[in-house]
Amino acid sequence: MKIGLTYDLRDEYLAMGYGEEETAEFDRVETIDFIDAELRTLGHETERIGNVRQLAAKLVAGARWDLVFNVAEGLRGSGRESQVPALLEAYDIECTFSDTLASALTLHKGMTKHVLRNLGIPTTDFALVESEEDLDLIEFPYPVFAKPVAEGTAKGIDGNSKVESRAELAARCRHIVQTYHQPALVEPYLSGREFTTSLVGTGPDARVIGTLEVALREGAEPNAYTYVNKERCEELIHYFLTDEASARRCAEISLRTWRALGCRDGGRVDLRADENGELQVLEVNPLPGMHPSHSDLPMTCTAVGMSYRDLIREIVESAARRRSAPELVRSEEGG
Repeated sequence: MKIGLTYDLRDEYLAMGYGEEETAEFDRVETIDFIDAELRTLGHETERIGNVRQLAAKLVAGARWDLVFNVAEGLRGSGRESQVPALLEAYDIECTFSDTLASALTLHKGMTKHVLRNLGIPTTDFALVESEEDLDLIEFPYPVFAKPVAEGTAKGIDGNSKVESRAELAARCRHIVQTYHQPALVEPYLSGREFTTSLVGTGPDARVIGTLEVALREGAEPNAYTYVNKERCEELIHYFLTDEASARRCAEISLRTWRALGCRDGGRVDLRADENGELQVLEVNPLPGMHPSHSDLPMTCTAVGMSYRDLIREIVESAARRRSAPELVRSEEGG
């Protein structure tokens, strides 16, 4: 197949004056090099497209691909991860990972929790805070945890995200609203173990690769898998395959979540236990990082003995099934 690659390069945005945290979700060029190399090794022809504006220009100029391998996160708005899938849908070009609906839904953690709770999938109570008056909506006890409602890579999460009082929470929410220009998501603080479960496939074909437990090392920021802890994960985080009982429970909840939200091809579900050991879904990542040694999905593959090449192959094969499905329908109708 001829496969295009869409992505946001961190260095390009840094050169334009954006900050380190603003560009935290974007890829280094070496990640794109790794993906490109594996696609070529698997026998595909590749073309590097770039970000959504570069994609739009190429589409208008007449460029087309059999499939697009999309890791573009987008820069602005709660629908930013949907921009590339939406544009490609308009041109009837299939892409890897989730569609416009699942991408927008899962980026907004509050909407995700509404849906999960309605489906009976375990997730904590929560409140969205945009003003001091919204603090009156919080009916669960302190300590609580506050973070931006629609960010990735733990942006807006640090050692002070766990708060013990209304006054602390008011200050924290003001900081989030002023800095990230979006509401704060406030939840009960979960004091138990944290996990990330990796999946590949779509719908009934989806399966769990494995579950890593995420443990803070000495010197890490406290209380959470924070932005700094993620950025410096090699020195601050200990990742390991969790015990069999925890892995089984994480897999059950994560697979239900993945299928219920319509996520596709590959990604992660993050979970954390409460004080009683009961697991709660924290968030869903249907557009995962793809660096072979720094991103959680490939790291999980390595831990269970699955190669990076096989991960790329499974993602592409999952997406390619959607590309061929309409042709099969037309063939049956014509026969």
